[in-house]
Amino acid sequence: MQQNFKRVEASQVVISELMLPSHSNFNGKIHGGYILSLLDQIAFACASKHSGAYCVTASVDTVDFLKPIEIGELVTMKASVNYVGRSSMVIGIRVESENIQTGDIKHCNSSYFTMVAKEKDGSSIEVPGLILNSNDEIRRFAKSIKRKNMKDHRIKEFHETDFASEKYLHILEDHKAKIELDS
Repeated sequence: MQQNFKRVEASQVVISELMLPSHSNFNGKIHGGYILSLLDQIAFACASKHSGAYCVTASVDTVDFLKPIEIGELVTMKASVNYVGRSSMVIGIRVESENIQTGDIKHCNSSYFTMVAKEKDGSSIEVPGLILNSNDEIRRFAKSIKRKNMKDHRIKEFHETDFASEKYLHILEDHKAKIELDS
């Protein structure tokens, strides 16, 4: 069986939207929840374009809000498939905002969404492989593998039934935590 592969650029998605007062929070900045909603939409579009199937969000591994977005700025989101597994894809998304009067652009957010391709019956389906054409694409794929391995290790280490708090109490000593265990 010959596996299907696609180039990264074949499924890249870019969206732009003007930020309106209705998108703002009580502090007059664009609400993070609104940006998260847009991130989920573009991750879905990118993953579906790559897989040719309906996709669901499995996890949001990182959302780093770097700079606030102002009302009246033009927000542009750029999504690419950074990694593929059997049925999953890691979608990297860069968010920039532009002051349309001055032309100043700022990097506001970087996010990584893990999406899974699904059949109509809900079962996962295999997705095409990824053709890597640049050092950036190789770096993004490798970083995704590293993040996945770190996440798997963290889940294993802190699994609820295996966790023994006494092994970790020393880590808490220099933090704002007071231990009062019920005995």
